[in-house]
Amino acid sequence: MALFSGEGLMFLLRWFHFLAGIAWIGMLYYFNFVQTPFFASAEAPVRTGMIAGGLVARALWWFRWGAMFTFLTGWLMILHKMGQGGFFTFSSGWLILFGGLLGSLMWFNVWFIIWPAQQVIMASATQVSKGGQAIPEAAARGQRAGFVSRTNVLMSIPMLFFMGAASHLTSMAQPANRGVKVAALVFIAIVLAAIQVNAVIGTTGSGKKMLSTLKGTFWGGFILTAILYLGLEILFRR
Repeated sequence: MALFSGEGLMFLLRWFHFLAGIAWIGMLYYFNFVQTPFFASAEAPVRTGMIAGGLVARALWWFRWGAMFTFLTGWLMILHKMGQGGFFTFSSGWLILFGGLLGSLMWFNVWFIIWPAQQVIMASATQVSKGGQAIPEAAARGQRAGFVSRTNVLMSIPMLFFMGAASHLTSMAQPANRGVKVAALVFIAIVLAAIQVNAVIGTTGSGKKMLSTLKGTFWGGFILTAILYLGLEILFRR
């Protein structure tokens, strides 16, 4: 049967990657487009009830495990291609790599920044619902988690662009030589490092102002996509 061939197993891996990715990004957009604006206008008892009642915990379960399975299946596919020796010989390999790096950074944010902060927030809400006191650090952790979550929304836009371009924009020029490949990796590393630093420690300035609204986040995502695309086009055509 075709599904039990080498090609079929790679197809199943890609299929699970898509399914997990839809669950992950869908929950990311739910938190930022639906839940956060609702919480901003809802009264404190309503927010506490939704958090302590288990709604947020269920959503976070799908959110973090969607991220984990997207991350694992994505890198299994990349490693498989690398093992075949031809991953970087065509432009789509580079496009997939850049999309994968963005996705990996988003995965890191989910598991090591957003999820730990949300655990504190849920514990605090549970204590309040039982008549206890809120955990003092909960508000600050929640603010940071929200900022990092907005950063993930911003990065999801170029991530999806480059993943889609791998199959549907193959006219992008491929790296011509080793020097260009190294330059491309340095370029993407600098851009991603700047975004991550802003997410983790940024508290003032234009970066925070841009991510303070969904409109600003969307514009930032499209601008980031354009910067990455044009930067790579310039490098690859040298």
